Amino acid sequence: MIYINQVFQYVTDSKRIRVIDIEEPYVYIVNIDTSSAMPRKELYSSLTTDIKQSELLAISDPYAKVISEDDLTEVQIRKREEDWGNIQKYCIPNMPDLLQKQGRESKIREIVQESNLGKTKVKKLLTRYWQRGMTKNAMLPDYSNSGGKGKTKALTKEKVGRPRKININNEYQTGINITDEVKDQIEHVINKYYRKKNNYTLKDVYNFMLRDFYSDRYKENGELKYRIWDATRIPSYHQFYYWFKKLEDPKSDIQFRKSTKEYELKHRPILSNSKSETNGPGTRFQIDATIADIYLVSSLDVNKVIGRPVIYAVLDVYSRMITGLYVGLEGPSWIGAMMALDNMVADKVEFCKQYGIDITPEQWPTHHLPEIIIADRGEFEGYSVDNLINNLNIKIENTTAYRGDLKGIVERKFRTFNGKVKQKAPGAIQKEYRERGDQDYRLNATLNLKEFTSLIITMALHHNQKVIDKYPIEKEMVAEGLVPTPINLWNWGIQNRTGRLRTIDRNILRLNVLPRGKATISRAGIRFKNLLYGSQRAIEEHWYLKLKNRSVEVVYDPRNVEKIYIPHDDGTDFETCILLEPSQQYKEDFLEEIIFQQQLRNEIEGIERTNQIQLTINTDAAMEEIIKKAVKNKKQSYNQPTSKKAKIASIRDNKDVEKLLNRESEKFDLSPDKVSESAEVIDFVIKEKNGEDTLPKKSTSRLMQKLKKKRDEELGKNK
Repeated sequence: MIYINQVFQYVTDSKRIRVIDIEEPYVYIVNIDTSSAMPRKELYSSLTTDIKQSELLAISDPYAKVISEDDLTEVQIRKREEDWGNIQKYCIPNMPDLLQKQGRESKIREIVQESNLGKTKVKKLLTRYWQRGMTKNAMLPDYSNSGGKGKTKALTKEKVGRPRKININNEYQTGINITDEVKDQIEHVINKYYRKKNNYTLKDVYNFMLRDFYSDRYKENGELKYRIWDATRIPSYHQFYYWFKKLEDPKSDIQFRKSTKEYELKHRPILSNSKSETNGPGTRFQIDATIADIYLVSSLDVNKVIGRPVIYAVLDVYSRMITGLYVGLEGPSWIGAMMALDNMVADKVEFCKQYGIDITPEQWPTHHLPEIIIADRGEFEGYSVDNLINNLNIKIENTTAYRGDLKGIVERKFRTFNGKVKQKAPGAIQKEYRERGDQDYRLNATLNLKEFTSLIITMALHHNQKVIDKYPIEKEMVAEGLVPTPINLWNWGIQNRTGRLRTIDRNILRLNVLPRGKATISRAGIRFKNLLYGSQRAIEEHWYLKLKNRSVEVVYDPRNVEKIYIPHDDGTDFETCILLEPSQQYKEDFLEEIIFQQQLRNEIEGIERTNQIQLTINTDAAMEEIIKKAVKNKKQSYNQPTSKKAKIASIRDNKDVEKLLNRESEKFDLSPDKVSESAEVIDFVIKEKNGEDTLPKKSTSRLMQKLKKKRDEELGKNK
């Protein structure tokens, strides 16, 4: 449908036309961009065809303005009334004839004779009336175009523009005109000095221009110096600034002086809000991470500080509802992001119960997949992203580097969380840099990871019930008296807007997004992260024997080390492995804390291992010294040749003799100070080969005496 006074634009040549009358089957149009425009006739069907083929587009009326009478001068009102009176009196009654090309000139001549207006004046009035919407205000004079605003003045020998101030000699400082040559100089110094990373001010750039183009160079004491010309021969700063504003390109200037990232982050126009990109809950979720401004302690030893945790949050753009959380020591990384996505589809009642917080499903009803996830490039560029896109039909929109503002909703929520932590929790970072003498806030660390997670959950629940400032609330929400809290907006959006909420089995999501690792099958069990697991299937199929030392891929949740999962080949099911008894002591701990303990143990063992090496080296040296002496003693005995047969003959008798010697030195004497002088020496019985016990012979006693004497001599030599 085509309407009178409607404005269209042709795609091919950008020409704009206005419909001034419709008489089926014709339409009368005028060109609104020419200085003088007379109507021409077009077929109605021809215009509708151009519209359907998108060759002619309907556009907004460029002359449709709201003009207040109070803003008009008396001259503008007088001229408008005068011209409007002439249109009403002479032109509108003759409009049917003026629309037709044939006979239009004769009708204009009649109007000229009747009105005593010039022919040019009549055509000018008609042109303005038709082009500008055929209203009374269409006849307003164009005083906004007076004065040549934006137009370059023609230069003469005389200085144009406002005269400069009078100097102390009561004379005008005439200055110079800005010629094309001066313009080139200004453009040159802007490009050379202003559009650089040095961040020179405009005053600096002006001074550089005077130095480079309006000064005499001379040397003084071997140094090059400049003498700026007098004021009548140089452009003033105001002239320079005027032409700088004409040459200014704010976007390019910021990009040259700072960076493109700086422009995109801090200076780009903000013409819309995040909500305008959504049409209901679940259309877009934003996910991001921040390092919390607090130090935590180990749950195993409160005297050991484990550093600052990472918070991941997932927020729904439409309602601002927090739909997923992760607090841990992993990240910012893919693992941390996936933990937040895992929590995104989790039952929040059960999630809160793990941390001693009881809620109802109505307090936190989110357990859904979105249509789009807005995230940083770092975490969401990996193999698991392909699983999200291909298997779960979730579109990933990665922000460019240093463009955290594209995830402004979740960024603001992190600032709120950190602000609350600083107010309440011990161990929080109170300022960016500590000065000498300031207390070390790390020494105040008190909360462990689980306690801090409870703190973040409490703040998330509060956020979901809090009124959102400056929320772009819709008319229907106002009509229903809706208070813009995230929980209310979520529920209202589900009922009244076409959101993109989808649910999924949490196990399927985990198989697609949870971190994966390698476990090793051994006789002790399935070893993963130095923890031992087992399963019924592993026992029945004898994995520990048949698949010994075999590596298998497992899916795991760092927040729950009690179980790991081995995916089946079809990707729809998995084998659950349970923590075995030797590792049961860690079942209540987070994987991050277990890894921390293992690292601590490795450090302790590493220190002790150095001591053990030193001990081993010293032991080996002592053993080698003993052996060395024994070898030396044996070599000295070569002076008494002994045959090989003699060396090994009577081994049993030699052993008995050595035993007698040892018994003599090993015997107990409980009261050595009260030994009887008349005590008799009793010789040991020697067992004969035939098994009968006999008293030792005198030769045996003499042998004992010789052996003792020889042994004493040997001991004396060693000393």
